[in-house]
Amino acid sequence: MSSYASISVEKLGRLIGTANVPVLIDVRTEEDFKADQRLIPGATRRSHDRVAEWASGLTGRSIVVICQKGKKLAEGTAAWLRHEGLRAETLDGGFEEWKSAKLPLVPVSKLPARDARAHTIWVTRSRPKIDRIACPWLIRRFVDPNAVFLFVAPSEVAAVGERFGAVPFDIENVFWSHRGDLCTFDVMIEEFGLATPPLLRLGEMVRAADTGRLDLSPEAPGLMAASLGLSRMYDDDLAQVEAGIALYDAFYRWCRDATGETHNWPTNKSRAST
Repeated sequence: MSSYASISVEKLGRLIGTANVPVLIDVRTEEDFKADQRLIPGATRRSHDRVAEWASGLTGRSIVVICQKGKKLAEGTAAWLRHEGLRAETLDGGFEEWKSAKLPLVPVSKLPARDARAHTIWVTRSRPKIDRIACPWLIRRFVDPNAVFLFVAPSEVAAVGERFGAVPFDIENVFWSHRGDLCTFDVMIEEFGLATPPLLRLGEMVRAADTGRLDLSPEAPGLMAASLGLSRMYDDDLAQVEAGIALYDAFYRWCRDATGETHNWPTNKSRAST
């Protein structure tokens, strides 16, 4: 049972993928991590014995600390963070409980190398529309909340990636790109181990809108219209991404929580009386 200083797997699972997710810190030992080199979506690896060094970078954030079983390493690290004035909880049952619940886990082998500030860096073509907004949303919400995105001229994507240590996506002849009928968003869901029913439904919407096959999803025309509208509203690609992330937050929550809900006003009765 969760206490004031802990959070259940079920509750954390509902927060992941939303704007309200806390900072997730994985402090498993190297031995435990080597036995299963996957992370809870959005988590970052940190060393428990260096908590005094990295705690200052989390000021003002809510934190959940994860160790193998939710015991001494997580308890001690969270207690230290609270000593530093931070809001810190542990995950009940730790990594093992999350894994037993068969919740998504992201393979570290698929994550790009992080820069000196522990951020992943990605690069793609400028003037994003659909896939190049959906992918940053997925990365920010499920892979790396602090990911950096560089939008450059299409001809310069590969060169910028090499010079700036950035991973190219949604261009031809790279790993993170379209594969057959799948768009880049689909590929990321699959490769990052995020194939949950809500994300698969959202993936179908993105694929339909991104590839012009609007018949694949009834919601795809709306997504396309909203995406093209955003592209006309913003000249700044990064500003467009931020607006697009809010849009995808809404679509994700619909896919997860509201697909059975309908809008019923005016009612048949009120229409009949007019």
